Amino acid sequence: MNKITVDAVLENLQTVMDFATENLEAHDCSMKVSMQLELVIEEIFVNISSYAYHPEIGSATFCMEFEKEPAAVLMTFIDGGKPYNPLEKNDPDTTLDIDERDVGGLGIFLVKKNVDEISYEYADGKNILHMKRFF
Repeated sequence: MNKITVDAVLENLQTVMDFATENLEAHDCSMKVSMQLELVIEEIFVNISSYAYHPEIGSATFCMEFEKEPAAVLMTFIDGGKPYNPLEKNDPDTTLDIDERDVGGLGIFLVKKNVDEISYEYADGKNILHMKRFF
């Protein structure tokens, strides 16, 4: 398993993205899947950076583990911020016009659409978001 721990601040987004890209390239992940996963990683890290510890600063750990048969990546975000299960938020009604929709929820909706499995747990004072994507 490869992991990186950084302060959960927007200035560290590129560090996390570079870590993810390196690992995806090393495991021959297709460009399409890599781009989809980069969107996922950016969305989750930005949310942790913006909301988990606000107004304080805490850390975020991002883990990647690869499976060969079938090819898949398991990704986990861990933070010690306020307990928050993003999967409890209802998916937005994308049939409505943008000005008729409730604010929020589109990011996690996109995350769910771009991974094959996703789960959340709160354990030992930590938010733990697990995601799996086959490629």
